[in-house]
Amino acid sequence: MRAALYGPDGFYRRPEGPAGHFRTSVHASPLFAGAVARLLCRVDEALGRPPRLDFVDMAAGRGELVTAVLAALPADVAPRARAYAVELADRPSGVDDRIEWLPRPPRGVTGLLFANEWLDNVPVDVAEVDADGVARRVLVRRDGTERLGEPVGGVDADWLARWWPLPPEEGLRAEIGLPRDEAWADAVASLDRGLAVAVDYAHTRDARPLFGTLAAFREGRETAPVPDGSCDITAHVSLDACAARSGRRARLVRQRDALRALGVAGVRPPLALASSQPAAYLRALASAGEAAELTAPGGLGDFVWLLQPVGIANPLDGTEPSDSAT
Repeated sequence: MRAALYGPDGFYRRPEGPAGHFRTSVHASPLFAGAVARLLCRVDEALGRPPRLDFVDMAAGRGELVTAVLAALPADVAPRARAYAVELADRPSGVDDRIEWLPRPPRGVTGLLFANEWLDNVPVDVAEVDADGVARRVLVRRDGTERLGEPVGGVDADWLARWWPLPPEEGLRAEIGLPRDEAWADAVASLDRGLAVAVDYAHTRDARPLFGTLAAFREGRETAPVPDGSCDITAHVSLDACAARSGRRARLVRQRDALRALGVAGVRPPLALASSQPAAYLRALASAGEAAELTAPGGLGDFVWLLQPVGIANPLDGTEPSDSAT
């Protein structure tokens, strides 16, 4: 998975970038970046308006989110903002000179670290229960052919026992999320003060999927997870385990609730506006449609936000927790 995504010929090295294959919330509407900019402003207030306000965009793709967040900041915040795009792919041409392009998050961050659909692409191993009820590591060839390898042991077995216990039934699967826990803990540790947010499709210990979630996408369609660099390989995230590993208080909230708390609501504009200001009505109607997509149950609205404040109060306290909040 690591080689297929991030190796020299990996999927995330392709020139078209992730947007050439799938739409995230960032690509769905500029309302998303506007909401993240408002969250950054709330973090700024919680920090007491420091002389330097950092924004770190994890898994920045081609810099779409960080660029839009900078553009959306109010005039009293923008001059103090320092922007960082964290991405293994090379810096694309044309990216704003104010954005520093890094392979790892900077240390000593004061502000907001935002990871939209990053952790689902942190490589993990898959475990499957064999006919004897033993959880074994799943091995895969470059053409996608799978077979079972050695039994899962050591820290990986400990992680499964705590976070994704597998009943001894043949064929049941789990994704071993320890690398994601460690990656998230390292990202949170980069903050001196501020807020770390991870946004992903997720599940919690009381509702793990029986057969795992490993999947792949190419050109907007789901395909077989073949690790040859031709497709995105992804799996949903055990965000409750990530939260616990970082050792800090956390909340899990649905994206629809987080975005509504940040002013994104798919409310249809009053019909009277259509006759008095038709252009404004059409703009408001389009915005409402985009907001509805970002917050829709069964779609983008079902993403989970993991919010971990460091040295400040949670700027989104008061939002509804997810079904299984930490």
